[in-house]
Amino acid sequence: MQATDIDGKAYADNLSNRISSILPSFENRTGRMPGLAVVLVGSDPASEIYVRSKNRKAQNLGMESFVYTLAETTSQSDLLTHIEALNADDRVDGILVQLPLPAHLDEMEVINAIDPDKDVDGLHPVNSGRLLAGCPGFVSCTPLGCLMLLRDHLGKLAGMDAIVIGRSILVGKPMAQLLLNENCTVTCAHSRTEQLAQKARQADIVVSAVGKAGFVKEDWIKPGATIIDVGTTKVVIDGRKRLLGDVDYQAVREIAGAITPVPGGVGPMTIAVLMHNTLLAAHRRSGLEAPAL
Repeated sequence: MQATDIDGKAYADNLSNRISSILPSFENRTGRMPGLAVVLVGSDPASEIYVRSKNRKAQNLGMESFVYTLAETTSQSDLLTHIEALNADDRVDGILVQLPLPAHLDEMEVINAIDPDKDVDGLHPVNSGRLLAGCPGFVSCTPLGCLMLLRDHLGKLAGMDAIVIGRSILVGKPMAQLLLNENCTVTCAHSRTEQLAQKARQADIVVSAVGKAGFVKEDWIKPGATIIDVGTTKVVIDGRKRLLGDVDYQAVREIAGAITPVPGGVGPMTIAVLMHNTLLAAHRRSGLEAPAL
């Protein structure tokens, strides 16, 4: 029996609808809509696509969307000055600087410059610390989206064994902490993990975020396990471009109980959760109780 596909697009659409239903009440109470500012430095084609998608989603929901496109040659000091202005702008509840930045810019210094209470990308060290301590803050959009999908499919996660393959600050580390906060027993694996396949076979939940197409094989998977595939790698097969995940999808779905396809799994969740975080930021900055989403 083949694994159930976890439909990230359907969940993301549902989350977007819930956000949309809350916005009129927020506007009535504050006289404004939540505002999201996205900063793009340079003209990386993939980044331009992501920024357009975020802008379009915010506008479709009725939020205020501010997109700032800066030249590839923008200096560190000029970028930091721009972020400082957004920190002080009362129209802006959430700030996202599109990564990666051009090589001459210091990404961590830029992230650190964002007001933690406007850091809807959840990358500021203050928000990382809040996650670690179990305090309210913002969580990176992709891992929070993964957690939402896991909760929706599995219900309570307490007591489950989980492995997270990848240790980036964007996905791997916050994902592991989120699962710990759900009372899972978590292994955080990476490129130097020994006997990785054996460790993965013990897990009820496998989250892979390494960016290597087909990296996770069927003999890595415990029968009935739930697989969250965060990876996206563009490959050319028979002259056609395709997007593949970290997981050998066709083989693994014969073993697993549930799996996120690529595309259509985790991907749609990231932008929907960005809107979710922006809505929460707007409520907190306005002194309103955060809505239950």
